[in-house]
Amino acid sequence: MNTTVGIVSKIVDNILMPVITVVFALTVLLFIWGVAGLILNKDDAGDKRHEAQNHILWGVVGMAIMLSSYGIIRFVASTLGVQSPF
Repeated sequence: MNTTVGIVSKIVDNILMPVITVVFALTVLLFIWGVAGLILNKDDAGDKRHEAQNHILWGVVGMAIMLSSYGIIRFVASTLGVQSPF
C-alpha cells in the first residue's frame, strides 16, 4: 500500500499538478485575450467581436474544467489515503 501511495503522490506532484497549472494559465490568458478583443472591437458588430465572445466563452469553460480537475484529484487522493497535494 505504501508503494502505491508513493507512486500516486509522485505522479500527482510531478506530472498532474504542473500540467493542470499550465493549462489553467492558458485558459486565463484566452479569457483575457477575449475580453481585450471585445473591448478593442466594441464598435464592430462583425466577426472580430463574435470571435472575442467565443474566446471568453471557451476561456470560462476551460477554467471550469481545470477547477473541477483539482476537485477530482483531491477526491482520488483522499480516497487512496494520499496527503492532499494542495
